Amino acid sequence: MQTNIFGEVELSGITIDQAAKVANVSTATIRNWIKTGYLTLCRQGLISHESLVDFMANVAGKEKLNARANKLQKDEHDHEAVTNRLDLLMEKFSGESIGEEYEKLLSNSYRNKEGIYYTPSWIIEDMFRNLQIDEGFIFLDPCCGSGNFVVEAIKRGVAPENVYGFDVDENAVSITKQRIMKEFGVDAVNVKVGDFLNEAYLLKSKKVSFDMIFTNPPWGKKIDKADKEKFAALYACGSSLDTTSLFFGASLSLLSKDGYLGFLIQEAFFNITTFEDIRRKVTAKKILRLVDYGKAFKGLITKAQAVIIKNTNVTADDSIECSVNGVAYSRSLESFIKNPKRIFNFWSNENDAHVINKLYSVAHTTLSSNANWALGVVTGNNEKYCSDVCKEGYVPIYKGADITKGGLKEAGTFILNDFSNFQQVAPIEMYKAKEKIIYRFITSDLCFYYDTEQRWILNSANLFIPFGLNVSGKQLTDLLNSEVMNWLFKKLFATHKVLRSDLELLPLHLDYFLEYHDFLESDFLNFLGIRKTEDGSFSYN
Repeated sequence: MQTNIFGEVELSGITIDQAAKVANVSTATIRNWIKTGYLTLCRQGLISHESLVDFMANVAGKEKLNARANKLQKDEHDHEAVTNRLDLLMEKFSGESIGEEYEKLLSNSYRNKEGIYYTPSWIIEDMFRNLQIDEGFIFLDPCCGSGNFVVEAIKRGVAPENVYGFDVDENAVSITKQRIMKEFGVDAVNVKVGDFLNEAYLLKSKKVSFDMIFTNPPWGKKIDKADKEKFAALYACGSSLDTTSLFFGASLSLLSKDGYLGFLIQEAFFNITTFEDIRRKVTAKKILRLVDYGKAFKGLITKAQAVIIKNTNVTADDSIECSVNGVAYSRSLESFIKNPKRIFNFWSNENDAHVINKLYSVAHTTLSSNANWALGVVTGNNEKYCSDVCKEGYVPIYKGADITKGGLKEAGTFILNDFSNFQQVAPIEMYKAKEKIIYRFITSDLCFYYDTEQRWILNSANLFIPFGLNVSGKQLTDLLNSEVMNWLFKKLFATHKVLRSDLELLPLHLDYFLEYHDFLESDFLNFLGIRKTEDGSFSYN
């Protein structure tokens, strides 16, 4: 073990190649980010995992940086060369392994652009589990890739001539058709090259529908904003503009009555605000299963999770099978509908859902429209501008790791008291406010500190200044640091990033302070009418 410039212990690092896969950029881009100080080396050739997570969360989303990264990331993908190797690949390999080998030929930049991650057969087999499939079913995979979903549908009883598939990659379509010919002796004439978001509208205009639509849509596929808005309007996706939402909306528009739809999607779909509108469409259908398959794709840090629905009438007490880490339990549809933003927190059980509902049923307010928010300072080059010793002209600055429930650690990082050259700085008056609440950004455990000494913070910490809540900053900080609030945050959001949008959804039971001046967890639980259980969870009678 060793410490980095901020005095933090580095347990491990990741290679430049691994970081490139996580960030979906070239290794040259990663090296450039190291040179400019965006990423920190914890030892020779290894990048600090914390610096990468922090960078991806706080910096990589900036439009200027993305444009620069895209310019640096040269697409080394030679589609013609890949196509020339296709015949040899199909002669040498068979079945699912053809797709696996083909995927290896694709450059990272091409896969990133098109959102290509082929689904392993073990996940597909589980997604098809317990479905009653008739030979006469019409099946569709909107982005069929190398054909794993299509082949499984035929194995499960769908007639080969009733199978449809689209993909923008003609090589992938060739692989799928070849597999069907080899395994079933049928020319799959309905598997075609095409962009499903365009094809779906044509099919809809012809009143074509499908009994089964199963797919792994292209996560984060690059689409122009104007096209996203057009497709969102066509398929009634509201403000949910991610490609996953667009494919979901398009698929729902083609699903026959009593038809099945199964999507393997990124975990953000289930709990991020931007997916709220499409989640509302899902809760209007009968949800059969919600499944967490963990980190199923090499190079992706996000989990792969599935939703399987049936296009039939629903009731609030419909039971939904939820599966996480191999453990299955039931949740009612109502328990998701009652969640803020209709979050699908299926990693929480029915008892958890009852307690969450209880917390939201008690009179409360939220931070939404009751606070001003700001990010910590983004220097653009911590190696250049930060020091672990105090020098003339430098001031102490605090990072996320300095914020603890027991208080603020002694400053171990110092920064030049001239903020004009930094990449991003909030209005100075936000940092210099007489009272503010600062909090860790990268953490799975809420951790806040009430600051009255105008401290500076780096971008691994954020801040807000509450107003109009009629409680002191200290009281609010104690409430947010409480065990029950931390429990609620994990049960609702299950994330290691503390987003403003999530904090604004938390219920603040400020009437507690009408009875008690100081915060005490036991008094707070009594006020709420809940109790802590032996396993660290909560319950109520």
